[in-house]
Amino acid sequence: MARHKSAMRQWRRSLRRNAINRRNKSILRTQIKKLRQAIKEKNLDLARQLLPKTFSIIDKCVKKGTIHENKGSRYKSRLSQQVARLASQFS
Repeated sequence: MARHKSAMRQWRRSLRRNAINRRNKSILRTQIKKLRQAIKEKNLDLARQLLPKTFSIIDKCVKKGTIHENKGSRYKSRLSQQVARLASQFS
């Protein structure tokens, strides 16, 4: 266990950041699951509706440092590809 005053502060700070990151990741995962479910059910209207909101949440997580920038880009790329593939099936 930390004994120095600064180490104790850092430990408390890490606990707070951990809780914030856990909350942000949970929100992100839930939104991605909703979008993937819409894609799986071939619901193009819902998928197109959810895509911008999902991108927004991904960008917020990247900005806050919850996920890495490349991981955010990878999520956005793959999800947009899946929605585009779904749209091409209906056209």
